[in-house]
Amino acid sequence: MEKTLVIIKPDAVRRGLIGAILSMYEDKGLEITAMKMQVATDELLEKHYSEHIGKPFYKSLITFMKSGALVVLTIEGDDVVDKVRKINGATNPEKADSGTIRALYAESTTFNCVHGSDSVKSGQTEVDIWFG
Repeated sequence: MEKTLVIIKPDAVRRGLIGAILSMYEDKGLEITAMKMQVATDELLEKHYSEHIGKPFYKSLITFMKSGALVVLTIEGDDVVDKVRKINGATNPEKADSGTIRALYAESTTFNCVHGSDSVKSGQTEVDIWFG
């Protein structure tokens, strides 16, 4: 059984989309096993986005991710990483499949509502960062 991390980003929280997004995962039979709402610290975000340190978009990403409350959750299930990524849709909402979270709700590549781990290994690392 795989485990992955999902973050409902500040843009989606501000717009009142938490329930709609959670239901999209649950409607596909995925099990949410942990969830919390918080405002992220610089330290936490630096750990989470360590592979992007030094890239041109890094500072604006950190600023955005700490701009308000976010919801962090773990989801477990068979092939859950791929399932969550399909439900989320492409990072660029213009390229996201119809009916995905990003196609429905994202405003841009930056304000794209959700983060999902990109691999089983990343999922475990990210769960450890956010939930200890």
